[in-house]
Amino acid sequence: MTIAEIDLLLIDGTQGALALTDSKVTLVVNVASQCGLTPQYEGLVRLHDTYLEKGLVVLGVPCNQFMAQEPGSHEEIATFCSNNYGVDFPMTEKIEVNGEGRHALYEALTPVADSEGHSGDIRWNFEKFLIGRDGAVIGRFSPTVEPGDEAIISAIEAALIA
Repeated sequence: MTIAEIDLLLIDGTQGALALTDSKVTLVVNVASQCGLTPQYEGLVRLHDTYLEKGLVVLGVPCNQFMAQEPGSHEEIATFCSNNYGVDFPMTEKIEVNGEGRHALYEALTPVADSEGHSGDIRWNFEKFLIGRDGAVIGRFSPTVEPGDEAIISAIEAALIA
């Protein structure tokens, strides 16, 4: 099973969130509306807008597991993201990224280590995973690594031409 085949709803309740990523380079980010890192939405929108035509999908995955910083309903999350940050990339339903209720997507992602050697549980909101067109995880980036960081940009650009 590839990541694109994992069942995950879009924030509006429709099926096939991960089908949108099939044969695309995808940046998966667990997001939250009330976090100190929430302004990273601006950089995520820039990435999406800059690389969409070349085959990048940014996928926001709301999660309320870190100090309850994503408490809203799906409708409230979508409205907040659109109104405050102009989010126009796909967003999924709210899921769990750690623990017994960890979603299958994060079961597939969390074994991958970042550049500092961290694998396993998601540490905080805005941890990022870059997935290649073939569905393989290319890289993992700490929550504090900004979307415009050279490491992310270089990895995206390399994946897009691969």
